[in-house]
Amino acid sequence: MEHLLIAPVVLPALVAPFIIMVLRHHLDLQRIFSLASAVLLAGITLALASQSADGTVKVYELGDWPAPFGIVLVLDRLSAMMIVLTSLLALPVLLYAIGSGWDTRGSNFHALFQFQLMGIMGAFLTGDAFNLFVFFEVLLIASYGLMIHSGGTRRFQAGVQYVVFNLLGSTLFLFALGTLYAVTGTLNMADLAVKVAQIPAEDTALLRVGAVMLLLVFAIKASLLPLHFWLPSAYANAPMPVAALFAIMTKVGAYSILRIYTLVFGPEVEATAGLTESWLLPAALLTLGAGAIGVLGSRKLGRLAAFGAIASMGTLLIAISLFTETAAAAALYYLVHSTLAAALLFLVADLVIERQGQWILPQLPMPQTGLISALFFAAAIALAGMPPLSGFLGKLLVLDATRGADLAPWIWGVILLGSLITIIGMARAGSLLFWKGHGLPQRAAEEPGYTAAETAPPPALAFVACFGLLAGLVALTVFAGPATRYAEATAAQLYAPAAYIDTVLGRTAE
Repeated sequence: MEHLLIAPVVLPALVAPFIIMVLRHHLDLQRIFSLASAVLLAGITLALASQSADGTVKVYELGDWPAPFGIVLVLDRLSAMMIVLTSLLALPVLLYAIGSGWDTRGSNFHALFQFQLMGIMGAFLTGDAFNLFVFFEVLLIASYGLMIHSGGTRRFQAGVQYVVFNLLGSTLFLFALGTLYAVTGTLNMADLAVKVAQIPAEDTALLRVGAVMLLLVFAIKASLLPLHFWLPSAYANAPMPVAALFAIMTKVGAYSILRIYTLVFGPEVEATAGLTESWLLPAALLTLGAGAIGVLGSRKLGRLAAFGAIASMGTLLIAISLFTETAAAAALYYLVHSTLAAALLFLVADLVIERQGQWILPQLPMPQTGLISALFFAAAIALAGMPPLSGFLGKLLVLDATRGADLAPWIWGVILLGSLITIIGMARAGSLLFWKGHGLPQRAAEEPGYTAAETAPPPALAFVACFGLLAGLVALTVFAGPATRYAEATAAQLYAPAAYIDTVLGRTAE
């Protein structure tokens, strides 16, 4: 069991090349191995989560080299929660890709999917800042391949924009790491926390520069305004099942902010005092506003879902930017909700696009509207934060956590107004798609030369995947009590990093 901690990284890293080298001409076998890997990965992450549920911090030393000299993977409540969320998201997304036939529209879908999981799992488990950069690059390479899957000019153009913007972020990441290493002589996160706390206040100018650059990198990954321009086009033009998996990728940026700026540059570190509060909160408020307005103004379903994801990131980063235990607990609960809700909306958008095109104003009659309209309604109220689903509870937790903040009136106003605008935008889209579109068959039949198109049988597996994500949202609502208690315990562990540092560095807690 001691090697179980590295399994979430090693498993997809082995399955991906096996699919490429052995199964590349056997789609059915690719599906079997990819799906079996996703199921096994979910079981492994749940087992790891049970090991960390009591607050134990576990360390895996690669090559038996101890930190800070060797590479280590670290499991605590936060990393366990994120890898479980990733594995439970990957399973329905993969089922949808298989059921809808998206995996047949290009080459190496399943291998790239596994490499993507490897990068995400590694980013959540690594205890070293440089290896966080390495796993970010694995994410970038795999996500670019997935994004241009099935080809197309628009998709390729959006993919190039996505890669260029993220490569600039990667370059900035390297500069930040080089700066931090020059100042501290280490990139192990736990060792960084120790070294940063020992630097005299008068010698921290370069350290602050490194911290600012690192925060900008994570803001790019988290799609924080004004660094969010890559996301709407990238997510809207990517295959929708791929965009659904990408719902967890912006959370990698949010996770990195939480991890680094509580462990290394915590609120008590004088060198970076006021760094996050001065612009992270205002930027998060603007991100929420921009996302909500984007939802209202979207004319295409892909962009509607993409701007919905941006709005949810704004709400999440508002809570994170306060850097208190209560706000962090609210952020963690909302993080899980927003990931599942955004993924569900992307998959439902694909169901609609496959039947009547990408425009919200329908041009063709759409078959099988009953189940799809119900799923769209559920995804819309979840992402907008309406009762009775977990989005409503998540936003209540965020609002409650911000009551004592200096900008509390602004926070409440932006969140409530943003929710209202999002509701209006989603209601408009739903009305046009399923109400106005309901009369299209009769009107279309009156047009000269109209011929009814043959209706393909409904992809049952795709609907199973969508209802699986919806079941996750319902479970998060029903079990909100245990979920919030876990989030509170995770936040408490984040803001008391001594156990993390002592375990990673092999010290005995004092």
